[in-house]
Amino acid sequence: MIPSIAAELKTLGSVLTPALFGRTAELFAPLVPRPVADLCEIERDLPYGPHERHRLDVFYARQPAMARAVVVFVHGGGFVMGDKGKPADPFYNNVGAWAVASGHVGVTLNYRLAPGAMWPAGAEDLARAVDWLADEVARFGGDPKRIVVMGQSAGAVHVASYVAGHHRPAGALKAAGAIMLSGLYDLTRLEHSPFEQAYFGPDEAGFAGQSSLAGLVHSKIPCLFTVSELDPHSFQTQAAYLVAAQVAENGIWPRMLYLAGQNHMSPIFQLTLPGDRLGEAVNQFIAQAAA
Repeated sequence: MIPSIAAELKTLGSVLTPALFGRTAELFAPLVPRPVADLCEIERDLPYGPHERHRLDVFYARQPAMARAVVVFVHGGGFVMGDKGKPADPFYNNVGAWAVASGHVGVTLNYRLAPGAMWPAGAEDLARAVDWLADEVARFGGDPKRIVVMGQSAGAVHVASYVAGHHRPAGALKAAGAIMLSGLYDLTRLEHSPFEQAYFGPDEAGFAGQSSLAGLVHSKIPCLFTVSELDPHSFQTQAAYLVAAQVAENGIWPRMLYLAGQNHMSPIFQLTLPGDRLGEAVNQFIAQAAA
């Protein structure tokens, strides 16, 4: 990472505030190659379901190539906000451009937001999008048998819930692999903010059933997890719970990538830029999990 950016990320700390989100984006946005349309082909706002938020963008190579892995990115936003990005936005068009540069098909999607759509709406929407891609992605050069879902923060929670089978039996999943960047997995040991309450509701009696931890450690789908050095304490402890549960149940560590010097948002903003460890790890994971 550029030393001046690394120093400022450390100064920003780990408390999730509008100032942290805004300044982190400001640091990386000027470095993101634009316009993305110069780098690859893009089909935008394709409907994968009936809701106005059921829209996705597909990024694919100009040169004909078949059977590429497909990376589906699910944005964060505390369950109540967030967007895949407009054409001129650096984020999350950078994810689609990175996917194509890495030899994949990239997909970014919107999903229904809380409080209008509560648990398990995120997993339901992701499943709907994956089902749509399984039928349609071949026309963009993608392999429907090599779909990998990747979410960040609230998006990681939706991916985890999808893998855990909260929307349908886990064995029916069409994804070949799943990546969770700074996720939450055990709601029973989480201090719930208004954001979690908007999505999961306030009833503690339901938290165990809404947690993805047990489903993740029993899942046969290959998974990659990350936690950042400057993630808030709750995300650090959630990563620790996941590791402990995996070791207790299966006797092995999960694939857990520790991102030194990064904060909650910076790994996904830094894709393709100097010091990008996430993109390298994701590509290695895809080569193994979606071969």
